[in-house]
Amino acid sequence: MSSIAIPTPSTVVRNDLSAIFVSLELSLSSWLVTSLSPGSGERMSRRQTPAGDVTALLALFAHLKAKCTARLGRSYPVVVIHEAGLDAFWIHRALQNQGLESHVVDPASIATSRRRRRAKTDSIDGEALVRALLAYKRGEPRVCAMVRPPTPEEEDRRQICRERRSLTAERIEHVNRIKGLLFAQGVTNYEPLRRDRRDRLEALRTGDGRPLPGHLKQRICRELDRLEQLLEHIRAVEAQRNEMLVSEAAVSRSAPATLQRLRGVGQEFAAVLWSEGLYRHFDNRRQLASYAGLAPTPWQSGAVAREQGVSKAGNARVRTTMIQLSWLWLRHQPTSALTLWFQGRAAAAGGRNRRVLIVALARKLLVALWKFVTTGLVPDGAVVTV
Repeated sequence: MSSIAIPTPSTVVRNDLSAIFVSLELSLSSWLVTSLSPGSGERMSRRQTPAGDVTALLALFAHLKAKCTARLGRSYPVVVIHEAGLDAFWIHRALQNQGLESHVVDPASIATSRRRRRAKTDSIDGEALVRALLAYKRGEPRVCAMVRPPTPEEEDRRQICRERRSLTAERIEHVNRIKGLLFAQGVTNYEPLRRDRRDRLEALRTGDGRPLPGHLKQRICRELDRLEQLLEHIRAVEAQRNEMLVSEAAVSRSAPATLQRLRGVGQEFAAVLWSEGLYRHFDNRRQLASYAGLAPTPWQSGAVAREQGVSKAGNARVRTTMIQLSWLWLRHQPTSALTLWFQGRAAAAGGRNRRVLIVALARKLLVALWKFVTTGLVPDGAVVTV
């Protein structure tokens, strides 16, 4: 007789739970709390609390602990996970202040279904977070990427450079709007950032010789009012940035002062690199490149093997700053080994690949700057000021 396999009911993967694992799905109106407790039959429970109400959240955690104690006769700690998002890190700090273990995860690192139309609900996402937390606590590699929350001081320090970046973008918008309005009248030689912008506006004539129309002139004047206010704010932010750098320069081997010793690295570049990335600890250059989104992304399957370019999954501010700094590095550090490497590769590959090679240079330069800040190793051939 042939043996027939008798199907058995599917069994749930048992975990020796040593804690109450909780995930938070955050929204503007309510928070969905998904929990998995020891002795609950491996079933996840879901409850909602008002958004931003930490007291109600802590009361729910106390209720979960009380039920677990009554069921098993012992108390279990609570481990919480939530995604990094608009709420930043204040929830994480509030939970840690209460003695709870809290984790903030990069939402892009959570594995999801690859179906074209996959189901997505807060309940499904909450369960996925709990499963990721379980695997992370078991020590499974590459299950997710936990975010390293900055301290309140480190988080506040970023505001200076980020505000300057926003103000600069607004300044460009106003300048382009003024130039666009005048271009429609045949005026192409007006620069709104010049000190005599008001006097030159009065002397402008249209392409057909007429004075500027009255309503258009009033609109441009209001644009200039907003532009001048932006310029004043930019000067104030830059003064605050310089004051911060001076105070940090008093610290022995501070990162901003060390970076500014290299020719081509000014105050803005040093402040951005320090406040956005180089204040952190990195174990190796791969972690640093991954944090900046400059790590390569291979695509390999069977006989197919190709590169997809950089991941762009890290800190976009560090990445764009390094691209800009790389172009300046070629100009101000012509004798450095990195510049010579770039010129040799660009000459062999042709001019069209310069924009591709500048990304590779940015990755190499970031690693060199990190070594210079942490160990004092000067990049080969770089000019260092006293």
